[in-house]
This record gives sequence, structure tokens and C-alpha cells, in this order.
Amino acid sequence: MTEYRIDDLARAAGTTTRNVRGYQDRGLIPRPQRRGRIAIYGDHHLERLKAINGLLRRGFTMSHIAEFFTGVQRGEDLAAVLGLKGLVTEPWGRTPSAMISAGELREKLGSSDPELFGALIELDLIVPADEGEPPSEYLIKDTETIDAYVELMEIGAPLTYILGLQRRLDEDLAQAARTLISAGRRAITEGRFDGWIPEGHDEEDWAATFIGHLRRTGRVTAHNSLNRALDKELSRQLDDYLNIARQRRQQPES
Repeated sequence: MTEYRIDDLARAAGTTTRNVRGYQDRGLIPRPQRRGRIAIYGDHHLERLKAINGLLRRGFTMSHIAEFFTGVQRGEDLAAVLGLKGLVTEPWGRTPSAMISAGELREKLGSSDPELFGALIELDLIVPADEGEPPSEYLIKDTETIDAYVELMEIGAPLTYILGLQRRLDEDLAQAARTLISAGRRAITEGRFDGWIPEGHDEEDWAATFIGHLRRTGRVTAHNSLNRALDKELSRQLDDYLNIARQRRQQPES
């Protein structure tokens, strides 16, 4: 078994010593062995850290991760712990993510305002990667969106305006998500009952197939419906804009 000191373990896992200590305090990784004043970690610590990193990149929260690992520590099978919840909570999208230092993020956004950072966290676009006050690193959960923000800021759009727009857009899309997921919930429990859990391989296979089809259909229809709605609304507002422009040109100068 390979042995690691905390700095070596953090480096091998692609994280920080502060994160290792934070996960340890949360009970997500076992305590190390002690040799005098030296803490010794092993391969099982490295495997657990890599699992935590992978779950974070997939969008799981620290609370979800703690729940999964608590189930494993109780002796439950990992598949049983994740179960239907794991199948359902698999992220719908695979947006590119990246770890970034707090300094780099401040430079990218051109701001160190904690309220703006709080707004980005609230919008689920960034997540603190450690428990420092303030955090020293962040996980950008959607680098494409953050990069798009930066491009808008470069042509003069304030970040506060962009975040307000994002918040309104999220509210509108949340209603569409409720419509789709509620329809799926009704369909999966039709002829059964709300709170139904598959029993046996046949029911598990059916539930997995159904949810897979729901995901694919939802992504395609939502994407294409949004594009059609954008085309219609753009055409409507462009006509309105040009009508106003023509009326202004026809007005006699005073």
C-alpha cells in the first residue's frame, strides 16, 4: 500500500490540503494513521478523494456526498445507497467545469465584490471548493456561461445586469422544468402510487429505460422549443422595433 503525507495525498488527488482536512472534519474520509506527529494516509484515502472530486464535478452537493458515504459506512451496498435517487439525480447536462483560484476568478470577473460571488453561488454557477473565509478556490460548474458573461462584460454590460437577466431566465425555465418533470412523475406512477420504488430487476430496468427516454426527449424538445420561441419572439420584437423607428423618422422635427 502506498503511503502519503497530506501534501502528497492532496497533490495526487488534484485537490488542496485544506480540502483534505475539510473532508476529514465532515467525516467524508477516514482519519489518518498517526506516527508520532505525522499523519499517514493510504490508497483508500486517495480513492475516496477522487470519488468526492468526481461527484462534485457532476453537480452533487456536499450533503448528497455525505449521505452516500454514510450509507456505505453503514454496510449498505453503494448501488442500494444511490438507487433510484442516483439514477434520477444524474445531471441532465454535461457542461464543462474547472477549478480556479479565488484570485483568478476575481480577475476573470473584474470584481472582488462578495455579493456578486454570492449571487453566482446562488445561481449554482460556482461552488466554493474549500471552507476558508473567504474560500481560496472555486469550482466553476459551467465555464461556457461564465465565459459568455466575460464576453458581455467586455462590450460594456455590467455583471449585475447580466446576473439579473440570468435570474429571470432561470425563473422562467424553472417553470418549464416543473412541467416536464411533473409529467414524468405522473407517468412513472400511473397504475402504481406516488412514492413507488422499483422492486426486482424487471422493474428497475423499466424505470431506468423510462428515465433515459424522458431525459433524451426532454433535452431535445426543450432545446428545440426554446429555439422556436426565440425565433418567434425575435421576429415579433424586431418588427415592433422597426415600426417605432419608422414612426420616429416620420415625425416632423420640432
